[in-house]
Amino acid sequence: MSLSTHVLDAATGAPAAGLPVVFEGLERVTDADGRARFDDPLVPGTRRLVFGTGAWFGDRPHFHPEVVVTFTVTDPAAHLHVPLLLSPFAYSTYRGS
Repeated sequence: MSLSTHVLDAATGAPAAGLPVVFEGLERVTDADGRARFDDPLVPGTRRLVFGTGAWFGDRPHFHPEVVVTFTVTDPAAHLHVPLLLSPFAYSTYRGS
């Protein structure tokens, strides 16, 4: 029934605090631990999380101005956790628990 994310900066080994994240038009900013949560009901179908990595990196050199993670919601009653491991020139993601 909800969606959460956790963004870690692989270059520093620290949470990516203050990173903007948008889901279905709802914007959040990651907290001091690099986490953001969307408690609105999930609707089945293809959904997107958009991470504002360019704004977060600012003047530091980086390659991706944003990271879009597209995923499928099949069970609107389930909680989905979508972590993002971020560095200035790469990222990875997976379905967490």
